[in-house]
Amino acid sequence: MDILELIKDPDDIKKLSISNLEKLSSEIREFLINNISKTGGHLASNLGIVELTIALLKNFDFTKDKIIFDVGHQSYVYKILTDRKDKFSTLRKYKGISGFPKRKESKYDYFDAGHSSNSISAALGMARARDLRKENYDIVSVIGDGAFTGGMVYESLNDVGFKKSKMFIILNDNQMSISLNVGGVSKCLNKIRLNTSYNRLKQKVHHKLDKKTKIVNLVKKFKNSIKSLFFNQMFFESLGVKYIGPIDGNNLKELDKTIKKIKKLDEPVVLHVTTIKGLGYLPAITNPDKFHSVEPFNIETGISENKKAITYSDAFGKSLVKLANKNKDIVAITAAMTEGTGLKEFSKLYPNRIFDVGITEEHAVTLAAGMSINGLRPIFAVYSTFLQRGFDQILIDICMQNLPVVFAIDRAGIVGSDGKTHQGVFDISYLSMMPNMEIISPKSTNEMESLLNYALKQNNPVAIRYPKGYNSLNLDKIKNIEKGKWEKISDGEKVVVLAVGRMVEFALKAKEILKENYNPIIVNSLFIKPLDDNFLKLIVKNKYNVLTIEDNNIIGGFGQQVLYSLNKLGFKNKIKIMGYEDNFIDHGNIEELLEEQKMDIKNIADEIKKLYK
Repeated sequence: MDILELIKDPDDIKKLSISNLEKLSSEIREFLINNISKTGGHLASNLGIVELTIALLKNFDFTKDKIIFDVGHQSYVYKILTDRKDKFSTLRKYKGISGFPKRKESKYDYFDAGHSSNSISAALGMARARDLRKENYDIVSVIGDGAFTGGMVYESLNDVGFKKSKMFIILNDNQMSISLNVGGVSKCLNKIRLNTSYNRLKQKVHHKLDKKTKIVNLVKKFKNSIKSLFFNQMFFESLGVKYIGPIDGNNLKELDKTIKKIKKLDEPVVLHVTTIKGLGYLPAITNPDKFHSVEPFNIETGISENKKAITYSDAFGKSLVKLANKNKDIVAITAAMTEGTGLKEFSKLYPNRIFDVGITEEHAVTLAAGMSINGLRPIFAVYSTFLQRGFDQILIDICMQNLPVVFAIDRAGIVGSDGKTHQGVFDISYLSMMPNMEIISPKSTNEMESLLNYALKQNNPVAIRYPKGYNSLNLDKIKNIEKGKWEKISDGEKVVVLAVGRMVEFALKAKEILKENYNPIIVNSLFIKPLDDNFLKLIVKNKYNVLTIEDNNIIGGFGQQVLYSLNKLGFKNKIKIMGYEDNFIDHGNIEELLEEQKMDIKNIADEIKKLYK
């Protein structure tokens, strides 16, 4: 029988020898590949963290000790070895287990995750609470080197060393975030990895220290002088945080021995481990960015079995390349998402005009502000859920100065299987309240170039929001874009449907269902902000009933802006606002979630019918 089948509880791991744990590692990798090839999910990072997860479970008791995975996409092995192995076939599926840690899912999960660079802050908060309540347990933060590009890491480290609360920070260094890591932090960590002379000497010094010889103070001084020569990450210990490493994070014996030692320390500790992203599956090792998050795939070839049309991300990337060829002032900014946001081709053709700033959305926004002031035309390509992190910078650094920065907001609306932390259903709400901001949305992929071209000609900030995936209807692209003007897609009577972005397609499909008895006017509300005041006046004049549909939360969204404007014009007819209610939307495929949220085509058709009564 496989060892994995014998693991019924994390305590079972503590009973296994190193050789059996190594066998368990191989079985887990096989289990991950077999399952994720069917469900999709984050593969490469989980293949790399197998031994580290086993070593942590062997040395800590996570029924009382607490662990926080930064981002959390690398928690699959932890899920398998705690209490979710038998549910793993439901990973990221509707009503199944999440691809990220969730406190409601398991007693072994201690912090809901999904965004980067916050785990040290959360762990420190737990440590401070533990100490104030005079409790006794350990707290572990597992954070990747990619997350070390995020500013919150340094804010929290500055605080960690101040009062020296006991906690363990495991720096899982695989030289990758989603794309290859960039910046000074990455270079710094690379110097440490390569500095074998420092590490050999450091081991000897530690050995001397462990023996507690009479010359311990002299050795300490010697140790510090060696660090100043060989280790430019003195930084950790100058902040009051003990640094150990780097060690081989795929070597169970070394991990086990080191973790046993650091557990005895009564202070904050950074343990730096190096792991291989994708270990155990050749396609994931050679293409770790491709296998960071994958759709179901063929194990033999490593190729996704879902053949897709051109996506909005692809359309954006192709349009940007075309426009950048004509305008040398166009530059692109990404926060560690070059491939995910469709910028791969741009990065190859214009390597000096793309700026990958790491996981630093706040910095990215203000960087764009500076570029704009000095004459460039910056485009920040970013997922909706991650742009939230730059809220203050968008409001103050961009909008207050009315700077012509373009925000290409990918994954706007429901994104599906990544769940609560990744659903892009808030961007209309938080951007609409910002003076000077324009918000537009294409109804199909073939409009990306026209909208991008329009945005680059404006002298104010413009956000282009578009969904994950592609459109299924072959819709004609808009011919002329005028600021604040909507596009009437189909004629009709009595009811006007104001649809935003991909919801235009849904509205047209709903009209097709109703064509025998109802004939609503379908409008592509291309401009979410500013609204089309002339069309709103037409609605009031003709006493139309109105349905608004948006892929966003209702509160603060497009529908509420329409209602407010219609009210000012003296509107007295019926209006129904369709969007997402005041909650967080869980994981599942997009169609299932739209049905759950009553935003599918059938529900849209039902709401249209009600407006005819």
